[in-house]
Amino acid sequence: MNYLVTGASGFVGRNLFNAFENHNWVNLVAWDRSKDFCSQIIAKEGIIHLAGKAHDLKKVSDPEDYYLVNTELTKTCFDAFLKSSASIFIYFSSVKASADEVSGILLESDVPNPKTHYGKSKLLAEEYILSKKIPESKRVYILRPCMIHGPGNKGNLNLLFKWVQSGYPWPLGAFDNLRSFCSIENVSYVVNELLTRSDIPSGVYNLADDQPCSTNFIIELMEKALGKKILSFKIPKAYVYLVAKAGDVLNLPINSDRLRKLSESYVISNNKLINKLGKNLPLNVDEGLKNTISNLILK
Repeated sequence: MNYLVTGASGFVGRNLFNAFENHNWVNLVAWDRSKDFCSQIIAKEGIIHLAGKAHDLKKVSDPEDYYLVNTELTKTCFDAFLKSSASIFIYFSSVKASADEVSGILLESDVPNPKTHYGKSKLLAEEYILSKKIPESKRVYILRPCMIHGPGNKGNLNLLFKWVQSGYPWPLGAFDNLRSFCSIENVSYVVNELLTRSDIPSGVYNLADDQPCSTNFIIELMEKALGKKILSFKIPKAYVYLVAKAGDVLNLPINSDRLRKLSESYVISNNKLINKLGKNLPLNVDEGLKNTISNLILK
């Protein structure tokens, strides 16, 4: 069976192609932006819509770009899907479409309240998809992944790894957070289940590893993988916040945004997805993170 993939050159797309390269039943085909979208759906069983504008950590993007790519492109893809003979549509949204900050555990049933243009544009795309009547012959999945990690990932895990690798003391030992992650291996597994099974109902699903973990725990995994131990200081949080504020102005390694991502708690529940799958994801959070750390060492 052939499936059209948008955003095939991105982090998740590249890893999906690698995971499905030798699959006997599923063949992934990359979307060609230079050609008409509708013509590329012909003879395809479904669409995996990954293309989107990622959250801009430097905050220099034009807000309109988020809505042109994350919202309007998704509308175009979904309208084409509804008119086609394709039977499966998988849209990779984001947990940020639901909430930028989480108190407790985030569920699919929570009322969405995104604060950023990234989250708002993703939510508008979700709402458009959910507003349409889905024929009985078609299935539509909206996946809300948390931070996905694996070979070739970018972001704060890389920053954290470089910090541990350098041997610098860790100044955030006083922050005991819990955060959900998702390994690319588990993402590929879920996509395969959705493509090859017909018993999983359409809907919105959070996508995350079974258990959250703390930043301090990740540092311990990195230390073991590197065979080194760094000092961890439990500096009073008030002082750390002051340094982060200074970092906003002086371009220090720690600023308010990085501090928030490294120290905040952001836990989401994947129970709805697990219940529908009827089984656990193949990798627990420890195994997934160890795989990612091993790839960072090999870089």
